[in-house]
Amino acid sequence: MKRRTFLASASAAAVSACTASPPPVQRRVPVEAIAPPAPPPPPMPAHYGAMPDEPYPVPAIPAGVVPEHLWRQEAANPFPEQPEGAIVVDPDAANLHLIMGNGRAMRYGVSVGAAGFGWDGQAVIQYGRKWPRWKVPAEMIARQPQFEPYSVENGGMAPGPGNPLGARALYLFQDDVDTLYRIHGGCEPEYLGQAVSSGCIRMLDHDVIDLYERVPWGTPVTVLHSVKPARLVSLY
Repeated sequence: MKRRTFLASASAAAVSACTASPPPVQRRVPVEAIAPPAPPPPPMPAHYGAMPDEPYPVPAIPAGVVPEHLWRQEAANPFPEQPEGAIVVDPDAANLHLIMGNGRAMRYGVSVGAAGFGWDGQAVIQYGRKWPRWKVPAEMIARQPQFEPYSVENGGMAPGPGNPLGARALYLFQDDVDTLYRIHGGCEPEYLGQAVSSGCIRMLDHDVIDLYERVPWGTPVTVLHSVKPARLVSLY
């Protein structure tokens, strides 16, 4: 190769080397951060364990189903105008308060009446029943004929698992007349705090058993007026 040709070729190669595109940069694709696992739900208080001494099964409430603010617990009394021993139900907060002394109250989570079926006012607990029969009033049978076998005339539904009144029922009267509304058990834990009944105040069986032991017949009950739209889940 002639020297002139060689130098021209070398110059061209040098220019080519300077202007050639660099190899593509291999970018690292960032690995998205993996969310840490959710913490386990807090354990339920011991008083929500299984109750083997009852005549029918009362199983333990599983952790993670009932929000903590609906657990039975002593709390500050939000109704200081109420006398000691009275019951106040706040449907919108899904709470029932049993007024105690020294500015305290026992608070329970409840489920209340669905839209169009709620009840409010004042009443007294005329009496209570352990593991009551469910006697379906005629008004409910007119809406839901499938409950006709459990009518008053037919003797109602026997107590035990599947009975919507659950382990206890407290019967609300006004001027010695049955309102047909009850404070009762039988609430499925997943529905606690929701508007799911045909007007009654539903509680966990554990809680209604506790309340039953605390209140005498004649206890005054105030159910506050609800201003919150209710969502129907189930109705009985």
